Amino acid sequence: MSAQDTDKQGVPLRQAHLLVVDDDTEVAALLKRYLSAQGFRISMVGNGSDMLSLLATDTIDLVLLDLGLPGEDGLELTRHLHEHWHGPVIIVTGRGDSVDRIVGLEVGADDYVTKPFELRELLARIRSVLRRSGERPRQAASRPAVYRFAGYRFELDSRTLTAPSGDPVPLTSGEYGLLRILVTHANRVLSRDELMNHLYGRDSGPYDRAVDVQIGRLRRKIETDPATPTLIKSVRGAGYIFSDTVRRE
Repeated sequence: MSAQDTDKQGVPLRQAHLLVVDDDTEVAALLKRYLSAQGFRISMVGNGSDMLSLLATDTIDLVLLDLGLPGEDGLELTRHLHEHWHGPVIIVTGRGDSVDRIVGLEVGADDYVTKPFELRELLARIRSVLRRSGERPRQAASRPAVYRFAGYRFELDSRTLTAPSGDPVPLTSGEYGLLRILVTHANRVLSRDELMNHLYGRDSGPYDRAVDVQIGRLRRKIETDPATPTLIKSVRGAGYIFSDTVRRE
């Protein structure tokens, strides 16, 4: 199956351009061989400076970023991409500590894969993130899917969220995917496993806090007081519920 095959809904996936940022030339070459064979276009750089230069001059669909770049803070690079580029990022690193994983997701990564990794698992993660970042609602173009809640305007076609003040609220692909699920299932309790399956195509593990991290990031963007959320509420032992009157235009 190549990057140009269809997704689960039969929507064609165009050839995606991936940027591998890793100073380990053997790992980078392995990724290029494998992912090129799956139909992706691959570019490779070994440091953050070259990464930013390429992002400024070429169209990149997804960044695979190693945290252990010499002389550079991979987490700060992730944060920079989250704040200035807004495209999807998968951290691919030898740092397997749960703290690094949580921090990586908090600063803006869409997924976190530790080395050594199974190539097929990484491929599945890439496809999942690309689908989320390129999702389109299946409505006719004349009637875009727009949802309103608590003064916010959330348009699925353009993937834009507008605050009650009229200011745009920037969303990563992960935050967009999570908000879309919550809004379209308003007033229904969704378990972590359900959210993980929607977002990452897998169940959550006993120590997997990816959903909780994404929830925390989204709360900081849309809740008046993230410490006492009124929109995204926790349901003890069950999961989360988007508790608000959602109106679809």
